[in-house]
Amino acid sequence: MRAVWITKAGGPEVLAVRETPDPQPGRGEVRIAVRACGLNFAEVMARQGLYPDAPKPPSVVGYEVAGVVDAVDAEVTGLEVGQRVLALVRFGGHADTVCVPAVRVLPMPDGLDFIEGAAIPVNYLTAYHMLFRVANLRPDARVLIHMAAGGVGTAVLQLCRTVPGVVTFGTASAAKHAVLREEGCTHPIDYRTEDYVARVRELTGGEGLDLVLDSLGGRDWKRGISLLRPVGQLIAYGFANLSTGERRSYRRLLGQLTGVPLLTPYGMMDRNHTVSGVNLGHLWERTDLLREELSALLDLWREGAIKPRIDQVFSFEEAAAAHRRIGERRNIGKVVLVP
Repeated sequence: MRAVWITKAGGPEVLAVRETPDPQPGRGEVRIAVRACGLNFAEVMARQGLYPDAPKPPSVVGYEVAGVVDAVDAEVTGLEVGQRVLALVRFGGHADTVCVPAVRVLPMPDGLDFIEGAAIPVNYLTAYHMLFRVANLRPDARVLIHMAAGGVGTAVLQLCRTVPGVVTFGTASAAKHAVLREEGCTHPIDYRTEDYVARVRELTGGEGLDLVLDSLGGRDWKRGISLLRPVGQLIAYGFANLSTGERRSYRRLLGQLTGVPLLTPYGMMDRNHTVSGVNLGHLWERTDLLREELSALLDLWREGAIKPRIDQVFSFEEAAAAHRRIGERRNIGKVVLVP
C-alpha cells in the first residue's frame, strides 16, 4: 500500500509517500481500496505538531475515505466485496488501502462520485452535529460561522438553508465573498479589513447572535461570546489561531492560550448563554450517533439539499501543495487527495 506519511513535525516538506505491506482486515473490519480521501485543517495542524490527538510521527493521518470494498472479515454482514462505500477512519486515511470497522462504513448512494463522497464525512458531520444535535437550530436564527469558505463553512451554509429564515454571517477574505453568497450566506464579512464584532453589531442593530460557530479559538472565543444575545450559544470546534505559517510557534501558542476566556456556570446562568464544544475525533465510539447523522446527510444529498464544493484535487505526490493551500487559507470548499 502507498500512503502519505508525516515524517516529523514541520512544514509541508516533511510529507513523503511511502510503501508498506497491505493491511489485512481484523475482526469486524472491511478493507477499502481508496479512491479519494479528504484533507482537513486538523491534519495540517497534525503535520505542524499542533494536533494533540494525532499519532506521533512518523505516522499517517486522515479521517475520511471513499472507495471500493476489496476484502471483508467473515463476521461482517451488510457489506460485500465490490461495493462502493465511504468511511470514517481513526487516522490512517491518507492511504490507498485502509481497514475500517464495518460500523463506520456506509454504502454510497448511486450517482455520488468518490471525490464528493470523500468530502462529506468530516465536514458535513461536524456541521450537522453542531447545528442540529448541539444547537437545535431554529427558524429565523442568526448564525456566525468563521472560515466560512472552507469545507465546514460551506457545509454549514448549505445546511442552514434547510431551516426557514436563518440569517448567516460568514467571515472570509473579500475574494471569497461571491462564493459565500452562492452558498446562501446573508452577510459575508471581510475579516482582513473589518472588525467582524463591530460589523455584526451594526448588522443586528446591536442585538447580537443566536449561534456562533468558532473554529478560531483563543481570543476569538471571548469575542464570540460577547456577540451572543440572551439564550445565545457559542460552539467551539477548533483552534485554527494556533496555526500560522508552516511551523508551530510556541510564542503564538502561549499568546492564544492566555486569551481563552474564563467561564463559570454562574456567569453562563447570569447571561443566559451556553458554551459548547464539538470534537468529532472524540465521538468515534458513538457509532450509533455518527451513523444516524451520516445517513441523514446522505438523504439530504439525495434530495439535492447539499452538495460538496470541491476546491481542488491533489495526487498523493502533491500532498505538500495541498497542505500549503489549506494552511494559507486559499481553499474555497474541500481539498481532496487521490492515490
